[in-house]
Amino acid sequence: MRSLGVMLGGMLACLLGCLLGVGAALAGPHVERLPDGTVLLKLGPAYGDAVIETSTDELGPLLGGTSPAYAGTTVRLLTQDEGAHGAISGPIEALRPVWEELTGGKLELGLVPVSDLYARLMLDLGQERHYDAAVIAAYFYGDLVAGKHLSPVDGLMAGGRFPRWSYDDMPPALRTLHQWDGVGYGVRNDADGQVLYYRRDVLNDPENQKAFQAALGYALPVPPKTWQQVLDIARFFAGKDWDHHDRQPDSGMVLHLKPGEQGFYHFQSLAAAFAVQPGPVTDRYHNVYWFDPEDMTPLIDQPGQVAALELLQQLNATGPADQIGWRLPQAWEYFLRGKAVMMFTWGDLGALCQDEARSLVKGNCAVAPLPGSDRFWDREHQAWVQPAEPNRVGNTTGGSWHGVLLAGSQNSEAAYSFLALMAIRPVSLWAVQHGWTGINPGFGFQMLPPQGSSRLADWLKAGWNRQDVEDYLAAFEQTFTAPTMLPYLRIRGTPAYWQALDTQLAAAMGGRKTAKDALAATAKAWNQITDKLGKEQQKHDYQQAIGYNQGKS
Repeated sequence: MRSLGVMLGGMLACLLGCLLGVGAALAGPHVERLPDGTVLLKLGPAYGDAVIETSTDELGPLLGGTSPAYAGTTVRLLTQDEGAHGAISGPIEALRPVWEELTGGKLELGLVPVSDLYARLMLDLGQERHYDAAVIAAYFYGDLVAGKHLSPVDGLMAGGRFPRWSYDDMPPALRTLHQWDGVGYGVRNDADGQVLYYRRDVLNDPENQKAFQAALGYALPVPPKTWQQVLDIARFFAGKDWDHHDRQPDSGMVLHLKPGEQGFYHFQSLAAAFAVQPGPVTDRYHNVYWFDPEDMTPLIDQPGQVAALELLQQLNATGPADQIGWRLPQAWEYFLRGKAVMMFTWGDLGALCQDEARSLVKGNCAVAPLPGSDRFWDREHQAWVQPAEPNRVGNTTGGSWHGVLLAGSQNSEAAYSFLALMAIRPVSLWAVQHGWTGINPGFGFQMLPPQGSSRLADWLKAGWNRQDVEDYLAAFEQTFTAPTMLPYLRIRGTPAYWQALDTQLAAAMGGRKTAKDALAATAKAWNQITDKLGKEQQKHDYQQAIGYNQGKS
């Protein structure tokens, strides 16, 4: 009997030990699995000990199970380098140990400056193909699709084995940026578009409103409805000490104009209201901006774009002189310190406004869709049109940075599992609620009801001011669903077209060229790029990219 008792005791001890061992395995440093199927993703002290709650069902069988699906597999991912707490690369770094613990695999990152990323990727694709995946800007697609460098993700997404996400949460303007000719290549991550930020307290101050009315002869519009009003407001406040955090003169509009950076994006967004003629379809004259879709004649030097650049030059005069050499983060910091009454830019700024360690404007960081223009250029009739309501144009300006699978990889499924982990709703919500990630909102589950399904309480818990976040999400929802949109350029050679534009914008903003001369030089350079790449093929790709309807010519 004693021997049987010893034997049974040993078996029980073994069973308990196995169970305890399993329990320990379910609560690792970055992943904790609860008995009800909840899974906690723990980012650790480097990321404020943030915990993201998901489930085994949302993670799918491969990542939701307890067996490491990719033990011994190394996935190599290329993207921009903004550091472990910087835009785009930061959240990838934060989720890397989580994915490694979930799968047993290893994620190796190739990080390069954003200005070098396109060239580095194309060089790698033309040689040894070192990478399995990349997180890229949507304007890379033209060259990547033409070169057959991408692998579709539709089948992986539909298979049900991987973390669950869907294109269905995207408004059409953003969904298009992840697909080509109806085929899905991109995995949801970032949603770029530009909005107008302004100081709620300053524009709503009764004394400021009274003084503006006296000086301009009309009531101070809050928010401004046209770019012409924006210019009036910027000029009115420039040089005055309207912010009481210091005793120095403050600015109207802050910009970032360093050549080779991202200032050219902001010109595109502003110019759209002057240059895009609204209409029910995309034909030769309506809903076009970049080129004439019939013959690829550049439209960048049309009167609408010239007038917009002239207005941008005037706005520049209402900001700090040093902004001619500033990168985007420097301009953001200027606004966050309370030194400018307005700025138009991406969603990062709204989230950064909530960070009291660096922001003096939390609670007064108001947001609105970009203004319209009180006139736009009708290219068909070669005349200015003054519409009854301002010509407001939505935009998806920027990169909308997201992951793609590179053709020929032996580790496509493992790479996809990481990109899909980044795309699940709770991870995506965590990312957009924290400004340093560089990931901006645009998808339905990130918006507040009735347009979306996110909970106001979650945003408040993440540290947002209620009025700020309500403005912020409403502005982006309206931006991405506007009836008229700025078409997105993503044909072959897009980086070259934009580099040529950036060079000439720098000359115009620096006072070395007039707006008209700078844009005429841009058009000439664009013709050269088109001819080099082949005009007929470029025309075909451009028509396909913008959904061109040949019914009107």
